[in-house]
Amino acid sequence: MPPRSPLPQRQGLDAAWVSTPERTQSPAWATMGDWLHERVSEFVDVAGFLADERFVYETGAPVTAHDPYRPHTFVWFHRDLADEVFVPGKMHVIHRDERIVVIDKPPFLSSIPRGRHVLQSVVVRLRAELGLPELSPLHRLDRVTSGVLVLATERRWRGAYQSMFQRGEVGKVYRALAPLRADLKLPVTVRNHLTTRHGHWQAEVVPDAPVNAETLVELDRVQGDLGVYRLTPSTGRTHQLRMHMLGLGIPISGDPLYPVVQDVSVHDFARPLQLLASEVTFTDPIDGGVRRFASVRRLPVRGEGA
Repeated sequence: MPPRSPLPQRQGLDAAWVSTPERTQSPAWATMGDWLHERVSEFVDVAGFLADERFVYETGAPVTAHDPYRPHTFVWFHRDLADEVFVPGKMHVIHRDERIVVIDKPPFLSSIPRGRHVLQSVVVRLRAELGLPELSPLHRLDRVTSGVLVLATERRWRGAYQSMFQRGEVGKVYRALAPLRADLKLPVTVRNHLTTRHGHWQAEVVPDAPVNAETLVELDRVQGDLGVYRLTPSTGRTHQLRMHMLGLGIPISGDPLYPVVQDVSVHDFARPLQLLASEVTFTDPIDGGVRRFASVRRLPVRGEGA
């Protein structure tokens, strides 16, 4: 792990860092500039960054193109960010205290900065809005999924809460809007083995493999010609709820991936997935108190401007 960054956050994002190899018998680079050109020129304008003193050492001193090469040396910098389309929808703050923040995430907003969604992510937007530079999510919600998301306010609290999520000690309830099937006997517990493959959008069921995904599916109520289903997962595989509903013949309404991958722009906010992380419950690992948080949203989840 690197030492603490000498650069402050910019737009809610930590500086990126790279490190030279710890030992080099015969260095292939005469200068730090040579090494940076080989290491990061695919991602940044190295010559321009060097000229503008945008690479810095641990001390905060700028890296120059002609600095002699140094083994086991950390270099920090801020990348240039592409323009992003604003993701509509309010992030309702359900709860905030010294250790955690709980929000109600709108659809289409990424939980963490990744790929094309950096500034338009929960972490980056909330760090700026709440003045919490170390804010980080303790679990994940897909970009298209709405509802309750729990975040740690500082690094010192993250380990205790995240371990609780990883050990499966957190109760989660989702609700989904999907077709009705008169011949489907509910409640039912779906158990199977799910996997994902690199380069494939959809998850897959692996027949006869050990169970790694389990969800209790219940019909909560009838809403028009659709059903509102209560989904209680005991595991957290990628796209688990969407796959389990599909397997029952009742794919979740508005799903851009199941049963077929649809050609929908990532900037189309009109038709959200009708899946809502509606409740989270746990025993607080710090003070032992019982915590329960519920979404303020209701199905159907609304599109742009919700």
